[in-house]
Amino acid sequence: MQKLGEFKLPHFFNYPPYFTLQPVRDTREKQVQLWKDLILDYCRTQKVFVIGLEEEFPLFSNPIIGRSLTHEAREAFLSALVADGRAEWMDKGHRKCLILWHRIQEWAEILVQFARDNGLEDGVVTMEEIRFGTESQGTELQGIDQTILNRALKILEQKGKLVVFKGTSTDDEGVKFSL
Repeated sequence: MQKLGEFKLPHFFNYPPYFTLQPVRDTREKQVQLWKDLILDYCRTQKVFVIGLEEEFPLFSNPIIGRSLTHEAREAFLSALVADGRAEWMDKGHRKCLILWHRIQEWAEILVQFARDNGLEDGVVTMEEIRFGTESQGTELQGIDQTILNRALKILEQKGKLVVFKGTSTDDEGVKFSL
């Protein structure tokens, strides 16, 4: 099985037709599903939150078989993730895509569990500590994209489970949990 670093690639990754959008509807639906699963799995395990459509992305080419996805195929696969609620275009030109390997509500639940696991039910923590602090090391929150974090926090704030404190810069913004 071929690997991309430590990530194990599926067998279809070495099958040249999967790098070309398939014209037959049933075949394309299977192809799109395989690519959606692959992109989400890769992004989750490699902690990738943003894919630039016009930038190099390891999954979009396979030098071993000499194949790369076309711009059209890249956009089709990412658009399919958007349609499923697993990604969002970050700009109107569809050049950057925010990948939601967890939906925002799921990220909110992960934050609540993080607070409970670290005794922060009535505690204060900075955004930077959530993203890069000792407590988040080795968790899914480690390195979380700021946009995703802000949106998950907003959900919890609307439910009265926390208050976000704005500072003078992003490194002194804080969160007070009240769980």
